[in-house]
Amino acid sequence: MLSEESAATVRATLPVVSEHLDTITARFYDGMLGEHPELLDGLFNRANQASGDQRRALAASIAGFATTLLDNPDERPDTLLSRIAHKHVSLGVTEDQYVIVHKYLFQGIAETLGEAATPEVVAAWDEVYWLMAGALIAIEARLYHENGSTGHDVWRPWRVTGRAQQTPDTVSLDLEPQDGDAAPAFRAGQYVSVQVRLSDGVHQARQYSLTGWDGRRRRITVKRLRAGETPAGEVSTLLHDSASPGDTYMVSTPAGDVTVPDGDHPIVLVSAGIGCTPMVAMLHHLAETGSTRPVLVLHADHGPEEHPHRDETAVLVGNLPGATSHTWYENSDDGDHRGLMDLSEVDVPEGAEVFLCGPLPFMSGVRSQFLDAGVPPRHIHYEVFGPDMWLGAA
Repeated sequence: MLSEESAATVRATLPVVSEHLDTITARFYDGMLGEHPELLDGLFNRANQASGDQRRALAASIAGFATTLLDNPDERPDTLLSRIAHKHVSLGVTEDQYVIVHKYLFQGIAETLGEAATPEVVAAWDEVYWLMAGALIAIEARLYHENGSTGHDVWRPWRVTGRAQQTPDTVSLDLEPQDGDAAPAFRAGQYVSVQVRLSDGVHQARQYSLTGWDGRRRRITVKRLRAGETPAGEVSTLLHDSASPGDTYMVSTPAGDVTVPDGDHPIVLVSAGIGCTPMVAMLHHLAETGSTRPVLVLHADHGPEEHPHRDETAVLVGNLPGATSHTWYENSDDGDHRGLMDLSEVDVPEGAEVFLCGPLPFMSGVRSQFLDAGVPPRHIHYEVFGPDMWLGAA
C-alpha cells in the first residue's frame, strides 16, 4: 500500500507519467542495454526490443500497477504480477537484477520529465517501483522454491530425440534432459524457455508450450515465421529449419499461470493458429485423468493444412466423453464453419471457464463475444506469446 503522501503525488502525476511512459521505457532500455549489452545475450529478446513491444508492455504494466494502487489500495493486482513473474522465472531473473532495472528506469524518468522530476515525485514513484518489484521478487522466490531451484539454475541442457512435421511451417520436437536426471514437473498449459545460439554468436531465448510428454520426454511445438516477419522469427526459424535428433539446447524449468483448472465445471479452450499448443496439453491432461467434465474446443485457422495438431486434437476430443469441438477455416470448407470464429454458432456452457490463446486481435474479438454471451471477465483467461500488451488493460 502506498503512503498517503506518495499516493497523492502519484495520483497528481500519473497522467503526465503515463503520457511519457513510452519515452521513459525507451530511454530505460537504451541506457541499460547500452551499458550492459550482455543482457541481450540470453535474457532480453532483441526482436521485441527492435519492435518496441517490450517497452510498451513494460509501460502498460507500470501504469496498470500504479492505477491499481490508487483505485484499489487494499488489493494487489495478482493477475498482472503473476504473468510477469512466471515469464521472469522461465528466464532465470533474480532479485539483484531489480536493482539494475531501478537505476536505469529512474534515469529514464529524470531524463524525460526534466525539472518536473522533483525529489517528491521521484520518491513517490520510487515507492511504486519497489512495491511492484518487492511483490514480484516474493512471487518469483515462491515459484523458484516450488521448482526446486534458486533462480540461478533454471537452465539445463536438453537433447532433441525426435522431430515431427505438423504443418509446412510447424514442427514438434521431442526433448530429454541430457544429464539423465528426472524432468521437472509441470502443469498442463505451461511453457518452457528454449535458448539457442544464433549465427552472430548471440544467445536468444523464446517460450514454447509443452504439448506432450512421456516419462522424461517433453514435447514442444515450434512455428516458423516467414520472410518479412523477422527478426521476430529468428529463433523459431532456426529451430524449425535446423533442430534435429542429437542437437542440444538449454531449456528452462516450466512456468506459466494459464493451466487446466481442477474441478468439474465446464471449460472452453479457444485458439487460433499456433495458439492451439497449450490447449493440446490441457486436452492430454484431461484424457490422462479420465475427465468427464464438459469441454468445448474452439479453433480458428486459415485452413486444415495449416492447423497444427489437427488429427491429434480430434482423437483427444473423441476420447473425452464430455468434449465437443468446432473449427473455423477462413479459406476452406473442410472445417465445421467457414470464416472467422463466431460464437453465435455454438452453445457456450453455463458456468464455463474460458481459456484463450492466439494473436491479440483474435483474442480481443473473441473475448468480447464471450462477455456479450454473459461470461464474467474473471472467468476468461488468456495466454499470449510475446510481450503481454494486455497487462493492466484486459
